[in-house]
Amino acid sequence: MSAAKGSQRSQEPAGSPEVGEPAFVVIGKLRRPHGLLGEIFMEVLTDFPERIQPGMVVFIDEDHQPERIRNCRRHKEGLLIAFEGCGGPECAGVFRNRMVYIETDTIPDLPEGEYYHHQIIGMRAVLESGEHLGVVTGILESGAHDICVVRMENGEEVLLPVIDAVIPEVELAKKQIVVRLMPGLLPDSQDAAL
Repeated sequence: MSAAKGSQRSQEPAGSPEVGEPAFVVIGKLRRPHGLLGEIFMEVLTDFPERIQPGMVVFIDEDHQPERIRNCRRHKEGLLIAFEGCGGPECAGVFRNRMVYIETDTIPDLPEGEYYHHQIIGMRAVLESGEHLGVVTGILESGAHDICVVRMENGEEVLLPVIDAVIPEVELAKKQIVVRLMPGLLPDSQDAAL
């Protein structure tokens, strides 16, 4: 299993989001105006920045205000984008420190065995025996592989490397991941209990 961030889909068909899946996913954060032509720097929070193109409609902040991208180009570690109807730095400044979303039903399918973060977060984590371990509350990105954060019923968190040896199965239809515990993954008190 591997996970992709931000926009964050798998073998499930494109279209309306599954029940319980978010309708929007974050692809970036607008930072500061750049130059005199209405451009603003966007920190990229998606694995697919190449899909952000002129003419695309994105949604700004939690109220999902639609804006059409007039221009988009790479700049340093992010993108410079300009919205239609925004021609100067004052206009671009209105968008400072706001989140940029796209609709979930517009994100691309991923290859077999890969999943978006939003598909995994909120899933139940169950042991191979069927015993409930907890709920996936987050995914941390690290150098070698991602790490699933699972909150157990007692409130403790378990960090599970996102590798086939530890998470051999993701069951999207059941909204659960199957966990194969290895020595040292659980806190000592929990290892004894299981």
